[in-house]
Amino acid sequence: MSLTELFKTKTVFSLEVFPPKKSSPTEAILPTLKRLQSIHPDFISVTLGAGGTDHCNGTVEIANLIQNQLDIPAVSHVPGLYQSKEDVLALLDRLDSINVKNILALRGDRIPGKEPVGDFNHANELVAFVHEQRPDFSIASACYPNCHTEAPDFVNDITHLKQKVDAGADHLISQLFFDNQAFYDFKEKTELAGIHVPIEAGIMPCTNKNQIERITQISGVPIPKKFAAIMDRYQNSEEAMLDAGIAFAVDQIIDLVSQGVDGIHLYTMNKSKIAKRIWNETRSVFEAADTSIQKDHA
Repeated sequence: MSLTELFKTKTVFSLEVFPPKKSSPTEAILPTLKRLQSIHPDFISVTLGAGGTDHCNGTVEIANLIQNQLDIPAVSHVPGLYQSKEDVLALLDRLDSINVKNILALRGDRIPGKEPVGDFNHANELVAFVHEQRPDFSIASACYPNCHTEAPDFVNDITHLKQKVDAGADHLISQLFFDNQAFYDFKEKTELAGIHVPIEAGIMPCTNKNQIERITQISGVPIPKKFAAIMDRYQNSEEAMLDAGIAFAVDQIIDLVSQGVDGIHLYTMNKSKIAKRIWNETRSVFEAADTSIQKDHA
């Protein structure tokens, strides 16, 4: 069953991991992956450096571990801004050789002082290229409930999103957000624009104030008053901040699933214990939602 078909049968629960640092072997992530395996996620995505190379170390090798050793569908990130068409085809061939046929096609972050290659200045160009050259690949792409930081407004952002879907993106994964209403408003905009592919909500459990501030500064995602109060109250207690961050993410997920979200994509930051705690506290909610979906399709 393709990942796109999976959304028709259940509320998808997936994870994101990133490769270990250069100084660490690829296998260093294996214990983390094995702990995540016990969650039985529907797929695990693996990030690739913005420059399009394995400078973090071993994205394809990690996808191979996930797909063929752990028997979990792997999704490889493919950023296009600093890759040529030949680079992308070579990467797709490497993925194809290990039976990984799912990618997340991205423009990729700009690298200060580095000139883009020019073949893929926007994600929709990469999506269209992969869809044409490798039609057997399933292509996911990114979306932004709080609007992309480089978009002048939501109209422009949704227009570009529609171009990605029309080019061949068969499902979308959202950037992290902390206010579910922003996601619901975004979903309404996509429906009005004629975007009808599954959209997974990207959730990041934030358990460290410095981490949260760094992420929100980079992404432009606003912090709601409720979460700002949590940070102010518990920032000096590591244990309390951990529990509060997990509780906030759990609350987000329960609300999203109850509102019929297509799926949850958990940005694990390679913290398997946190991911497992969140799954254990939301598992019954997913199971109840899946029972309703199956009844609707009976």
